[in-house]
Amino acid sequence: MKLVFATNNGHKLEEINQILNRSDIEILSLKNLGFSGDIPETAETLEGNALQKARYIYERYHLNCFADDTGLEVDCLDGAPGVYSARYAGEGCSFDDNVTKLLLEMNGCANRKACFRTAIALIIDGEEHLFYGKVCGNIIKERKGCMGFGYDPVFLPDGFEKTFAEMQPEVKNSISHRFRAIEGLKEFLLKR
Repeated sequence: MKLVFATNNGHKLEEINQILNRSDIEILSLKNLGFSGDIPETAETLEGNALQKARYIYERYHLNCFADDTGLEVDCLDGAPGVYSARYAGEGCSFDDNVTKLLLEMNGCANRKACFRTAIALIIDGEEHLFYGKVCGNIIKERKGCMGFGYDPVFLPDGFEKTFAEMQPEVKNSISHRFRAIEGLKEFLLKR
């Protein structure tokens, strides 16, 4: 089975391949399709953005595909950055810019609880399906670790003493929000 992963994010593509780890499912990138543009993400929810991205690719290429959207929801920021996590510090910002803004916004917050949520939209044979994953933890006050990407250096998952950025990829990928959503996708594909 071939599935297009509707993302330009190489980190996500690598993570998905490690998590799926299936010889019977070939994940194609947008680069494999010759697509290099931006896919619109204008919805107000993670689910909406995931569906928007998957539909965009499916309508153009008529290939089975999936897309994800992930948000970091911080309690003391009323759920922000949420759906705006990737561009929290503004359009064209870096991962580091986003983390810097987050830490500044949380300065003085006693409650540092946060959750990563992932929504995956799959379009297969024209039918749409949604899968979810969530992991909760705390935002620490300074960056630790150099692996991972995004908010990983400041996210300490519940029950662990290392941030996502301090964990080996196989450890992170066995507990992450994306892992949990992909597990749902994998179970669904196994039943087909």
